[in-house]
Amino acid sequence: MKQTRCLLLLTLSLGVLCACSTAGRRAPIVDRPVTPVAVVRPAPVQTPAEDRDEARGVYVVKKGDTLLRIALDHGQNYRDILQWNSLPDPNDIKVDQVLRIAPPARGSAVTTAPVTLADARPATPSVPKKVQPRGEKKPYSDATLAEMKKDDDGKVDGKADGKADGKTDSRTDKPASAAVPALAPGAVVKADDDEKLSWMWPSDGRITATFDEGKNKGVDIAGKLGQQVMAAGSGKVMYAGSGIRGYGNLVIVKHSNSLLSAYAHNRAILVKEGQTVTKGEKIAEMGDSDADSVKLHFEIRQQGKPVDPSRFLPSR
Repeated sequence: MKQTRCLLLLTLSLGVLCACSTAGRRAPIVDRPVTPVAVVRPAPVQTPAEDRDEARGVYVVKKGDTLLRIALDHGQNYRDILQWNSLPDPNDIKVDQVLRIAPPARGSAVTTAPVTLADARPATPSVPKKVQPRGEKKPYSDATLAEMKKDDDGKVDGKADGKADGKTDSRTDKPASAAVPALAPGAVVKADDDEKLSWMWPSDGRITATFDEGKNKGVDIAGKLGQQVMAAGSGKVMYAGSGIRGYGNLVIVKHSNSLLSAYAHNRAILVKEGQTVTKGEKIAEMGDSDADSVKLHFEIRQQGKPVDPSRFLPSR
């Protein structure tokens, strides 16, 4: 009995000692690295350098550029760019060279250095002050009274001198002041007269590729070797040659200050630079120069940028 009681006491003592020993220990602390959370801030919106340069009327030459390609991409005649920059040779351009791609201000020296926006803005014309005539005493009469009723525009009682209200042009049934003069064949009109231009398809054939911004800058028309290519509208030939890679024998016609058309991959060119052409006039023969098949690649460019020709051409 005594032995049993001693064993119990000994067991309890050992249990208490183990508990105290365990309670005095601390749990191990493991240092784990904390991964910082990256804060993404939106980048500030900036105008591309190319856009800023074009706004100033200049272009910085890049690797692989040619003067002809620069002229086409900005809707200019390469001969004009030569003159604006005093370049004797169209092939003598260098990477990072600054070229003027817009006509210089009248009276300013031609230079290839960058121009400021202030230089590009036209000067604001001075407005002459209106000077009223001195008063003059006249004797009273019916004629004097009628003259005094006239306003500065020569109107009497709301009507213009010698014209009756509602007078129209017999040819157009429109008010005489709204009559629009007809465009002479081949005339190059202003940008704001683009809607007056008349267009036609430059050739017959199946459309094999349509306009796709970034991929195809115009439309492709399949045809036969030697098939006629016609001017889609009246204008002046701005370029005729094969100096632009990827276009083969190319004709470019300028229709207005902002619109031009391009006809690529011809077998033969039938017009010369500077020649005036009319809508429907034969300007080339269809071919496969710099192309994998016989076709006409046709583009319309506005301010040098390719646009969908279907916006201008009649429905087929």
